[in-house]
Amino acid sequence: MPNTETAHERGGELVPVKFSRLTRRGILLGLSLSQLITLGVGGASLVAAFYGGGVLFLITAPIWVLAAAITWIPVAGRPLVEWLPVACWRLWRTTGGQLAYRRRIVTPRPAGTLALPGDMARLREYVDPETGAGMVHDPTAGTLTVVTEITHPAFVLLDPGEQERRVTAWGRVLATVCRSGRIATLQVLERTLPDSGQGLAEWWAAHGTADGSWAAATYQELIERAGPAGERHATTLSLSLDMRAASRQIRTAGGGVKGAANVLRQEMGTLSAALRSADLTSKGWLGTGQIAVILRSAYDPAIAATLERHGDLGHDLATAGPVAVTESWGHLRSDSAYHCVVWISEWPRSMVHPGFLSPVLLSSGIHRAFSLICTPLRTDQAARDIRRKKTEYISDAAQRTRIGQIEDASQTAEYHDVLQQEADLTAGHGVLRYTGLISISADSLEELEAAVAAIEQAAIQASCETRVLVGQQAQAFTAAALPLCRKV
Repeated sequence: MPNTETAHERGGELVPVKFSRLTRRGILLGLSLSQLITLGVGGASLVAAFYGGGVLFLITAPIWVLAAAITWIPVAGRPLVEWLPVACWRLWRTTGGQLAYRRRIVTPRPAGTLALPGDMARLREYVDPETGAGMVHDPTAGTLTVVTEITHPAFVLLDPGEQERRVTAWGRVLATVCRSGRIATLQVLERTLPDSGQGLAEWWAAHGTADGSWAAATYQELIERAGPAGERHATTLSLSLDMRAASRQIRTAGGGVKGAANVLRQEMGTLSAALRSADLTSKGWLGTGQIAVILRSAYDPAIAATLERHGDLGHDLATAGPVAVTESWGHLRSDSAYHCVVWISEWPRSMVHPGFLSPVLLSSGIHRAFSLICTPLRTDQAARDIRRKKTEYISDAAQRTRIGQIEDASQTAEYHDVLQQEADLTAGHGVLRYTGLISISADSLEELEAAVAAIEQAAIQASCETRVLVGQQAQAFTAAALPLCRKV
């Protein structure tokens, strides 16, 4: 969650911002619940061994030695005990044959369902009769999601004063999302797509002069060659309604998915007005056919240019999913590509300007999707969470003082972040939790490894720390590459 600690604004200068640290404070003395449980088991066996004698000490040695090892030995920046749930879930899915998905071609699917793998098979489609927007209903999570495509000028090409104005306006958009308390998730998805050349062809058809001359023939040939070789950027904004939090309004609006659509339509109007105030142009709320193209292009990037050139091809949400998906420990294989999802585990710790992600977002020659998942918190929930964090920090500090443990500078910085968040909340700002995911796609494993290395280097230039989400690539891919407001 970004902190509002900023430098003093001078005229039209762009104001730098500072992000809060990822909290690493545990329940007691920096230890998480899982670490405390394993440490307690090991300590209990060790105490029993002391009371039972030397033979029992040797018998219980593997227990308390293993408990101490998995409690403190780190692997990839995390203690071994925190890898146990990931490994156990992975083993369960392996034994259950859940790492591979193959679409059943001859078996008809229930009407209104999406042909997606895993737990996304429960998703349902709904078309809003008033706006024509395609909505995706998750009956288990209790959410209803709608998607809009956003166009905007190149941020890095604007002057600092205009950049600062747009950043402030975007902050007002986020604050608008937080106010109602009925929004579950807001997702910003920025994708690079192979350019089909359709835009250049349309421009030539409208402005060109095909008179058969050498210049016209050469120009048309250049368009045919250069168009498909390029790439373009597409940005979508997804809004997910929390049907449980809005249950009263949904019952008033008629109940069921239809009532939820009526409530979500109100949030859509509020968000559209906020986007216009921020000088962000919405192309309208996407229909089911347009969402189907996005889903199909994510799993099968090779078909993306063809779908763009042919207007109605692939505009069926019920068949937009992949034909085959195979999950490995560190990557995912779908129809025509290999994918790897990395998590932005640490945002910049120093003061940075709002365009700090430019090295990642402007990386060329790499097919990737950057997803920023924002979870708004109601004011009362945020206040309770901040009070809890303050109480836990003060209690831990008192406990460390009692046992003579030295105060860590990172813990002090986390406490200052909590105080700054409390000040921002008191000033009327919204509180959101951010999750940054980057999905990288390539035609082969060798190209994928090179692309992941390039993205990781770009993230370093952006002062961010990234980690590959091993053991959970399938779930991470749905959150990073699909505009469905999924979470990891």
